[in-house]
Amino acid sequence: MQNALLLKESLDSFYKEYNLLERINSDPIEFPHRYKRPEDVEVIGLIASSLAYGKVTLFKPVLERIFKIMGESPSDFLLHFDIKKNVHLFSDIKYRMNKNEDILCLIYFISVVLKGYGSLQRLFMNFYNPMDDDIGSALSGFVDYFLKIDTSAVYGKDIKPFGLLQLFPSPVKGSTCKRFNMFLRWMVRSGDGVDLGIWNEIPASKLIIPIDTHIARIGRNIGLTKRKNADWRMAKEMTENLKIFDPDDPVKYDFALCHMGISGECPTVASIEKCGKCNLSDICIALGKEVEKV
Repeated sequence: MQNALLLKESLDSFYKEYNLLERINSDPIEFPHRYKRPEDVEVIGLIASSLAYGKVTLFKPVLERIFKIMGESPSDFLLHFDIKKNVHLFSDIKYRMNKNEDILCLIYFISVVLKGYGSLQRLFMNFYNPMDDDIGSALSGFVDYFLKIDTSAVYGKDIKPFGLLQLFPSPVKGSTCKRFNMFLRWMVRSGDGVDLGIWNEIPASKLIIPIDTHIARIGRNIGLTKRKNADWRMAKEMTENLKIFDPDDPVKYDFALCHMGISGECPTVASIEKCGKCNLSDICIALGKEVEKV
């Protein structure tokens, strides 16, 4: 990778100077941060990350409604969840591509897992192999387990409609799995106050960076990937390149880079006026092309 040393210096500087903790309340990670018990943190984290697409101002009210219903201990609520008795509690809750039944099925799925395994972590670790290069295989098994659960109790028959499948993408199908990788980052990473680090059996070096439109664009701009399509292979390529800078914690840069895009600090169209003061300006390919035009 060209300009590797300069890129490392720029990324490290950006990571240190970016106000990470101040951004938590404008990120879906604020929801699991509200809880102390690991069993509550992980279920809130999975639900919050699953619906964290689109604008924060749109999905946040939906999550607030769901979590208010679940009370002070979401894990206890789900351990005692009865689809027939509790279905009315979630009536009319829907979000974009996810109909009311899809969100109800997500909650039902988590309830089934908790009753069978005791925690989401135990299910995930059932598929995790420390000899694997990354968490891709474990994530595929994790998703596959959910999608094998009979959905008749929710839909009236065992079907997996689009709105439900949208909540359970898999590396096997080439998806970036952005929201699952974000959830795993929350659960596994620790040390900077952003992520929660409650799944301590998995090293951060096994994580894959969550790819959204912002990360994909910034990744191309600073030479972390040459791929045009945002998919699982792009996520792996960017993660491998980030390991050059920090082999033990390659995705630590994700939160800052993502919010750099969300906030507009890294504009969709590069300009000398907007981008000149950015810590990454010296290695930004998009800005370089704009400079060449002058």
